Amino acid sequence: MSTTKTIRQSVMLPAAPNRVYGALIDPKKHARFTGTKAKIDGKIGGRFSCYGGYITGVNLELDPGKAIVQAWRSKGWPKGYYSIVTFKFAGAGRGKTKLTFTQVGVPADDYRAKSSGWKQHYWVPLKAMFRD
Repeated sequence: MSTTKTIRQSVMLPAAPNRVYGALIDPKKHARFTGTKAKIDGKIGGRFSCYGGYITGVNLELDPGKAIVQAWRSKGWPKGYYSIVTFKFAGAGRGKTKLTFTQVGVPADDYRAKSSGWKQHYWVPLKAMFRD
């Protein structure tokens, strides 16, 4: 494995923390904001797959309304290689959530694509879903 990088992002979402958590862990809600089918076993140790199998992984920690930690991999990464993704949710008043996101262990040659991908394929459509 070449060198790796860490993605750090935060975003304000117009929904309460438990709703944001649900959108990320419930397969039907996940599919609603991404526009693609998702398979998510919402238990610790449960596997997930989204974007037609482009993203796969395992839930490591689940704290409803507070945090999700996953071993996460992208298609095309070295066989068996996973990064660690952490979503942390904090209430930000008036039904809003500050989502703090980190992804540790992103292959350096995929850093730029993944960093922009989170914004384009997760934060923008999540905001839009909660505004509707």
